Amino acid sequence: MINELQKLFLGNAPSWYKNLIVGFLIINPILLLVFNSSGLNGNFIIGWFFLVQFIITLALALKCYPLQPGGLLALEAILLGLTSTETVFHEVKNNIEVILLLIFLVAGIYFMKNLMLTIFTRLLLSVNSKTLLSLLFCISAAVLSAFLDALTVTAVLIGVSIGFYRIYHTVASGGSFSDDTHDYHDNTLLDPSNRSDLKQFRGFLRDLVMHGAVGTALGGVCTIVGEPQNLLIATVAGWEFIEFFIRMAPITMPVFIAGILTCLIVEKFSIAGFGNQLPAQIKLIFNDYAKYRNENITEKDKAELLIESLVAVFLVIVLSLHLAAVGLIGLSIIILLTAFKGVTEEHKLGEAFHEALPFTALLTVFFVIVSVIHDQHLFSPVLDYVLAQDPSAQPPLFFIANGFLSAISDNVFVATIYINEIKAALDNGLITEAQFNNLAIAINTGTNIPSIATPNGQAAFLFLLTSSLAPLIKLSYFRMVYMALPYTVVLSLVGYIAINVNL
Repeated sequence: MINELQKLFLGNAPSWYKNLIVGFLIINPILLLVFNSSGLNGNFIIGWFFLVQFIITLALALKCYPLQPGGLLALEAILLGLTSTETVFHEVKNNIEVILLLIFLVAGIYFMKNLMLTIFTRLLLSVNSKTLLSLLFCISAAVLSAFLDALTVTAVLIGVSIGFYRIYHTVASGGSFSDDTHDYHDNTLLDPSNRSDLKQFRGFLRDLVMHGAVGTALGGVCTIVGEPQNLLIATVAGWEFIEFFIRMAPITMPVFIAGILTCLIVEKFSIAGFGNQLPAQIKLIFNDYAKYRNENITEKDKAELLIESLVAVFLVIVLSLHLAAVGLIGLSIIILLTAFKGVTEEHKLGEAFHEALPFTALLTVFFVIVSVIHDQHLFSPVLDYVLAQDPSAQPPLFFIANGFLSAISDNVFVATIYINEIKAALDNGLITEAQFNNLAIAINTGTNIPSIATPNGQAAFLFLLTSSLAPLIKLSYFRMVYMALPYTVVLSLVGYIAINVNL
């Protein structure tokens, strides 16, 4: 019985991983008791332990999906009194728009996969230069994220990449383009001649997805709607769309240019794992696929593409005008696409939610860790230190502090904490309005730019890491950190210099 229980715990995760998680769960209450009995602030210290341990579960996401080990840590944190269910529920309510977005809009994109795959396949075949293709992915993601939402754009990138992988897999495993299979696991690719091309193809897809993911950060920082914390900061500061863009531009525009140049350089010189080319044999597969689609497209296919195109235009217009919460717009997309494409069976609707719901659950678990940070005031010493400095030195320090804290926790939470703190300081007469405006700019750019250093810094990056695409293209936590490193260094330095010069 004991052996069976050990086998069941965390399923197929390696034994050392299971022992690590058990060790965390056992040692946390012991250390809490020891620290508190020694007169130390045990809750504060153990709060940091939980944050580090949760990050470790994210870093080892390919060994075991983080929901289960992270969820056990979250439950223990509540049982130990480091936070409460009321605080967790408050965090969930504050992030309900993000949750609805993940549930509905990501599912809506699923029903537009034919249109997305058609567009990006043509782009893939028409652009011969990998550097130019990477640049197009980065710029397109940036522009879309400035007016839509980074998670939406990331969902499109994931869907397209899975579509590319599926086409290759179908041929490599002896199938035909007419096969309607969703089973694309590595163990079906047994032909040794495929392995070299497969490795290179994975690298090619990794490159494009990572360039696109960084692009969502480049564009997301620029406008009031680019990231959830932007809207929060603008609301507290009282800035409208144009004012927000103008105030951020002295920092965001140099950062955007630096990001584009970094994209060109890392591709040209194959830095940090970039520079993978599309194998010639696989490009032939996509040429054959495009030819097959053109020759075998039916009137039904054309009608579906027309419906998806019209709904895509509707999506862009409604999102850019912000006529409703993004998640509710996503629900309307699902209704329109399924109604006019004749998808009315429950199990076919359910397939669309497979990608987003596990991540939605993981994100909710993450809110428990965020609640621990809030209740135990883990970030307060940083804020107290920065506000104690000379006013001229505060914006660069806020940029660094917010960037670091966002990279290890969550940029929306960090922005929420710090914008409310400096607003309280303004209301209490501790800082001037000019100081407040400069600090608000530093908080926004700090939570958006350096946070690309790790997947847990931005929800779009975390979504990519925990998606079904990540294991297909061997995109692990540490590989993401490594590939983002050139961008992190360059963009953070440019942002820091721009803040020093302009604020």
